[in-house]
Amino acid sequence: MKSLSVLCAVCTLAVLSASATAEPKLKNCNEVREAFTSKGFNMNDAPNKVVNGAPLKVCPQGFTCCTAEMEDKLSQQSHTEIKAPVSRLSTSLQSTFKQRHDHFDKFFKELLKNSQTSLHNMFVRTYGKMYIENSQLFTEFFASLTRYYVSGSSAVNLESMLSDFWADLLERMFRLVNVQYEFSDAYMECVSQHTEQLQPFGDVPRKMRIQMTRAFVAARTFVRGLALMPDVVNKVSTVSASPSCVRAAMKMLYCPYCSGQVALKPCQNYCLNVMRGCLANQADLDTEWNNFLDAMVGLADRLEGPFNFESVMDPLDVKISEAIMNMQENSVQVSQRVFQGCGTPKPNKAFRSKRSGKETGFTGRFRPFSPEARPTTAAGTSLDRLTTEVKKKLKHAKKFWSTLPETVCAAERTAPGDECWNGTAKSRYQSDVIGNGLANQVSNPDVEVDITKPDVVIRTQIAVLKDMTNRLKAAHSGNDMTFETDDDASGDGESGSGCDSPSCGDNDIYISTSQNPENPRVKPVQKGSSSPSSRGSLAPALALCGPALALLAPHWR
Repeated sequence: MKSLSVLCAVCTLAVLSASATAEPKLKNCNEVREAFTSKGFNMNDAPNKVVNGAPLKVCPQGFTCCTAEMEDKLSQQSHTEIKAPVSRLSTSLQSTFKQRHDHFDKFFKELLKNSQTSLHNMFVRTYGKMYIENSQLFTEFFASLTRYYVSGSSAVNLESMLSDFWADLLERMFRLVNVQYEFSDAYMECVSQHTEQLQPFGDVPRKMRIQMTRAFVAARTFVRGLALMPDVVNKVSTVSASPSCVRAAMKMLYCPYCSGQVALKPCQNYCLNVMRGCLANQADLDTEWNNFLDAMVGLADRLEGPFNFESVMDPLDVKISEAIMNMQENSVQVSQRVFQGCGTPKPNKAFRSKRSGKETGFTGRFRPFSPEARPTTAAGTSLDRLTTEVKKKLKHAKKFWSTLPETVCAAERTAPGDECWNGTAKSRYQSDVIGNGLANQVSNPDVEVDITKPDVVIRTQIAVLKDMTNRLKAAHSGNDMTFETDDDASGDGESGSGCDSPSCGDNDIYISTSQNPENPRVKPVQKGSSSPSSRGSLAPALALCGPALALLAPHWR
């Protein structure tokens, strides 16, 4: 009998101890109703007293403050609540790179516009009427550059356009320096076909072709990459959560409410498993997303260095004027070579009568604007400043998709240790945290994920990123790839080439804005040429050429 009494005492102590550690008994639903109301629900949607939880499908089926109808409404609310932080982060990312795209696009377009304005002002001052009468050539030149920047090689073949520009300029200048002859269209076609062999403009056209091709390809591809980012983020972030994800989120966020524990937050590891299950497809985007960002940073480095769009466009007027001076200095040698290859032209019968008329000497001297006189772009900013800022943003955006669960399950939304909701009670979460990505969800203890059915939208965006990465890498080597989304896209592969290998680097041909525009270097047409190579010998040549240039102005076409 004594032993039986001892046994009963032990049992009583065990019961009392268990009661002390048990969860608080649910007495009424007042606090729960108030919490539901704060979430935007009608207080009458929640019961005013504890009910039997047998009809519940997600939350524990004991005594509860939730009904089956309330579970449905809480599921919808859960969907909204897990989507909200993802949407907020995605919107911020979209906004960041939409702004960067607009800044770069505006900057490049303003550089084009200001380069045209600078050339026009310089040439009006230097060449006067003869430039004005032939300004359409330069207007079309810049219009073609702008079309290429906007629409790419599907609209303008950059190399062909540059070749045509120099051929047209040669034809006009050749007529000027040989005013005493008549030239048929067939004869001028012969001259145009030998532009590269003649090299009447020295090495300027070749250098400009390399520099402009690389710079334009890099600039427009980089801007396209910036435009792609918000579009990808928007499409991926709007992917709907699966029903199993919504159930898991509802269980994590609102089942504590049903048991009267409205202030109880989920355990962090529990939250991570739920969100990694919900965002499994998005996490699979991470690899190509990171590759794309690395390619963008690499191309930004090119824009700061050998493919600097600003350094190419800013002194463009200086370079073209330098080419014109080369042609003037070497006009005799160029003309002799043309006559040898294309034949001696017929004399111009009207030349003698025109010589007796009023002559206006060509007084233009090569006096480009000083750098401080050039127009500013994009509120005085520079390409280096823009690229430095955007590279920081690009690097910060890496691993955006794989770290979304950690961002959503931040410390303020979860609780540590035992003081958290583990899915069934207030206690420590015992399961291991599974990895990111669809394949790892086969062992997710909290979200049922069908790993055999990847999301089509996200897989499409993975392919889009991979394609854009290839274009960025091509641009990094100076090569253009036609965008299928360009206007009137031809669907061709690569078009144009500014670099034959990925080794194009800082030692490549590079126009520097630090050159002295007051004393530009003029190269002879070819080595061993007997043409004058100093600025001092140019004045007599211009003096002789002046009357002829003035007389032939009406012949410019």
